[in-house]
Amino acid sequence: MNTDGLIVVDKPAGMTSHDVVARIRRLAKTRRVGHGGTLDPMATGVLIIGVNRATRLLTYVIGSEKSYAATIRLGESTVTDDAEGDVTGTASTSAVTDDAIRAGLAAQTGEIDQVPSAVSAIKINGQRAYKRVREGESVEIPARRITVHRLDVLDIRRPEGHDVIDVDIDVTCSSGTYIRAIARDLGATLGVGGHLTALRRTAVGGMTLDAAATLTELEERAPDVIGLPLAEAARRSFPQRTATEEETRILRHGGPLAAAGIDGPYAVFDPSGEVLAIVRERAGRARAEIVLAPA
Repeated sequence: MNTDGLIVVDKPAGMTSHDVVARIRRLAKTRRVGHGGTLDPMATGVLIIGVNRATRLLTYVIGSEKSYAATIRLGESTVTDDAEGDVTGTASTSAVTDDAIRAGLAAQTGEIDQVPSAVSAIKINGQRAYKRVREGESVEIPARRITVHRLDVLDIRRPEGHDVIDVDIDVTCSSGTYIRAIARDLGATLGVGGHLTALRRTAVGGMTLDAAATLTELEERAPDVIGLPLAEAARRSFPQRTATEEETRILRHGGPLAAAGIDGPYAVFDPSGEVLAIVRERAGRARAEIVLAPA
């Protein structure tokens, strides 16, 4: 396995993100492994894992926009806003129209204030919200500004013999968006309750399911190269700049480079194609936020 790099894992249902990290630690034979954005146990799909030096890229991965395929069930509310929680209420969906569903979801696009699900990892007074809920407390989480860039309705289904409606959606959104909350809020808008029955993350930034491997595939390939080497991971995640030999020397010693007019953080590579650092430009200088070149 690569000693440094990102691995795009297709997370299975029933595992936590930390479970996946533990498996990769055993495969990589290193404790220095982390993930770039939690997926609930019910959810499947793209989970970015960083190994060794690549763990330093995860700060940027976590902030990337994300895409999901999901199914909302209208007519039932749950304590967790997804299928893992107990049903807390039901209501007839017979009067709910397709147009009302589409309008309710359209109202949740763009920049909106969203209240995260109460059963979440957000800390309230130093304690995880989900822990407080499981202990029987009523938790109020303040709304926060998120952006839903795209929310497409793929299908609206009315299962025969059940007074519920299943809505398949495709979403691209900013970091910090709760798809469970979209389901909950659609149900509230329509007055029938709602929760998420399926969630699959299809992309994190520029890394998609096409590049993902299952844990079984990763175990079969080990100890061969099974992830994105550090330089390739940086190329896929950031704008790029190639340094001269002199600039490489300066950057390796912690010095700044002259600005190149590149917005946001970007990766700097040496003439041989190895990644040196992630830099950001301020006041005419490009200064390293993280140095990735080995000492």
